Amino acid sequence: MYLTTSEEMRNIDHHTTEKIGLSVLVLMENAGRALAEETLNLAHSLQSCDCHPHRKWLILVGKGNNGGDGLVAARHLQELGIAVDVMLAEQPEALSNDAKIQWNIAKQLDLTITPFVEGNTAWHQYDGIIDALLGTGTSGSPRSPYDVIIHEANNSGLPIVAADIPSGLDADTGAVYEPCIRAQVTVAFGFLKRGLLQYPGAEYAGKSLARAIGIPAELPGSLGVQTRVLTEKVLTSYLHVSPFATRQADTHKGTYGHVLIAAGTQKMSGAGILATRAALRTGCGLATWAMPSSLVRHMLGRLPEAMLVGMPDAGDGDWTHVSAESLFALTAGKDALAIGPGLGRYTDDSQWLRSIWESTTCPLLVDADALNMLAEAEDFSTWAKRKASTVLTPHPGEMARLCGLTTAEVQQDRIGIAQSYATRYGVTLVLKGAYTVIATPEGESYVNVTGNPGMATGGTGDVLSGIITSLLAQGLSATQAACTGVWLHGRAGDSAAAKRSTGKLLASDLVEELGQ
Repeated sequence: MYLTTSEEMRNIDHHTTEKIGLSVLVLMENAGRALAEETLNLAHSLQSCDCHPHRKWLILVGKGNNGGDGLVAARHLQELGIAVDVMLAEQPEALSNDAKIQWNIAKQLDLTITPFVEGNTAWHQYDGIIDALLGTGTSGSPRSPYDVIIHEANNSGLPIVAADIPSGLDADTGAVYEPCIRAQVTVAFGFLKRGLLQYPGAEYAGKSLARAIGIPAELPGSLGVQTRVLTEKVLTSYLHVSPFATRQADTHKGTYGHVLIAAGTQKMSGAGILATRAALRTGCGLATWAMPSSLVRHMLGRLPEAMLVGMPDAGDGDWTHVSAESLFALTAGKDALAIGPGLGRYTDDSQWLRSIWESTTCPLLVDADALNMLAEAEDFSTWAKRKASTVLTPHPGEMARLCGLTTAEVQQDRIGIAQSYATRYGVTLVLKGAYTVIATPEGESYVNVTGNPGMATGGTGDVLSGIITSLLAQGLSATQAACTGVWLHGRAGDSAAAKRSTGKLLASDLVEELGQ
């Protein structure tokens, strides 16, 4: 499933009408029918829980084609047995040509259509509201009378179904303007819009779902759209990865790759445990955990399936005295290296990381403290481009440091910022958080829909590092490993939350769920 910007959607619509020959009215009819059907589904669910007696729904109609979609929905809801009223935000003369056609049809069918008058709407007589005020072609704060209508609709306390996108929400970034409709359900026409899967927009959109309206499913790709919603179908059909592949009988541990994880200090040894255990649980054949020498005796027996290697540390339990050369030597015979979880910081560590970056030839994953080393490397743009797969896994704060931005600025356009960084530096970037973004050097991006708020706890990022590194060692490309790893990580979190609760998850719970 594709995820589009407003401009991309305009291009798709234009191609559909001008090149393929489907008229705007046909698309509008299909969109309105889909909107009505999803509204009916919500209406039935409200009736089944006895929280709303059956009365009628109010459709709020703006002057553009989004309003036309709402007028079509009004017709179909009436046919489906739901009483409706239609409220126009502006005079009929202001309607777009296609919306005006729908208005004329609605009048012929004796639908109740009234103009909006501030403070004059009896909101209490309705079961719910359809928001068909403003579409993806608008930006900025809604102006009068739309701002007043949105305020009154939100204050009514009624459930709202948004047509394509909640009015007042930025379709590209998920930014929320004041005021903005708070929907319970958003029915996206054709394809989800980026803003629906980025916060705070995702919160205002409620449950977002895409409904086909006649646009060919693969048309966005042929028109240059490079962002997809990451689902199991995308993994299997587009990325050609089976996340639950079974093993052939005639194999051995060497078949599935040898992971090397450089992680942990005395204060943060748990990061290495979680990353290494996750790598093993994800299916690599062998795993070696490299750590400061003085840490080894404390870790003996903690991970019986892994090999432990102590790095010379002058007895201080950290990486300050570990040479890049000694770590590089360990990469011989390894199929992937993860560096960063619980690593700590020390003088000249950016140059230490540069030596590893430029000398290792196996796939490399950079996380946590290693990302901060990278962020403080003033000469990063001069570092040699790696030929092997390179995956960076920052959370929003680390991404902000990498880009020289604030965390808030990163969160304002997660997809765009991730795409820009990945293409500029030739890396696969995993921007963690709600709806994790995976961006590739080729300009593609994927937005993950597995996972839950319970995963916002210490150590879950270390688990993700282990998962992705394991997949890299098993021969997946950077894009395949990052996307599969993120999807599996979120799925494990969802499985763990189903058994416990989102407020009581531990990172180690995710590791155990990887085996389910």
